Amino acid sequence: MNSRVKISDELKLAIKRKRGELNITWLLLAKKTDVNRYTLRKIANGKQSYMNTSTAEKLNDWLYKQI
Repeated sequence: MNSRVKISDELKLAIKRKRGELNITWLLLAKKTDVNRYTLRKIANGKQSYMNTSTAEKLNDWLYKQI
């Protein structure tokens, strides 16, 4: 069973900021993170309040690698 975690405003901002800095599409970000592009857009645009822990781990890993 996959547990769910609340999406923080900081994570939303970090995803949008890093995507903008790299000038990449949602599709390319989805390929790099292995997270569905529609899920990414919902997270970044605040249309989704919770995500699976596996999604959170993938996004955090991607953000960490960008440092």
